[in-house]
Amino acid sequence: MKTTRQWGFFLLFLWLFSVVTPSYATIFYSKNEALELAFGKDAQVEQLALFPDEQQVAKIEQLAKVKLDSGLFTFYVGKNQGKVLGYAAIETVTVRTKPETLMIVLNPDGELRNVTTLAFHEPPEYMPPERWFELLYKRPLAEMDFNKGIDGISGATLSTRATVSSVRKIMAIYQVLVKDRGKN
Repeated sequence: MKTTRQWGFFLLFLWLFSVVTPSYATIFYSKNEALELAFGKDAQVEQLALFPDEQQVAKIEQLAKVKLDSGLFTFYVGKNQGKVLGYAAIETVTVRTKPETLMIVLNPDGELRNVTTLAFHEPPEYMPPERWFELLYKRPLAEMDFNKGIDGISGATLSTRATVSSVRKIMAIYQVLVKDRGKN
C-alpha cells in the first residue's frame, strides 16, 4: 500500500512529465484506412517498389528540386477490375523538428488528385488545412512552386513548404519511373 508521500511524488512526476513534454502528435489514419480513402473499399492495392539508378535520381532531383534521401520508393497502385485507379505514396518528412506523414495520390496520368495528412506531430496550428491542399490539385509539376502562384500560410510556412516538396518529389518519381512503365 502506497503512502501519502509516495502518491505525492507519483503525482508530481506525472505533472512534471506532462508539463515538460507536451504531446501534439496526432495520427489520423492508418495505412490501410488511407489506401481505402485513396482508392475505395473494393479496390485491389498492389505495391510497386522503385529503385532509381544514378541517372534517374539526377532527373528526379532536377524535376523535384529536392535531394532524394533514399534509393527505394514505394508507390501503391489502386486497381479495380484490372484498371488502374491511381497511385499513392506515403511520405514522412520532418517539418520543423517533428515529422508529418502525408499520403499523396496521383491519378493514372500522374496529376495530383489528393493530399491527406496521415499523422502530424507538430503543434496543430502548424498543419495546413484541407482547403489549402485543394489549391494544389491538378497543378502540373512545373507549376508546383511558391514562385508560381502557390501561397504559403502564415504560421504554417514550414509545413506548406514540406508539403510542396513532398508532392514535387512524388510527381517527379512518377514522371521518371512510373509514367512510361509497360508502354514499351
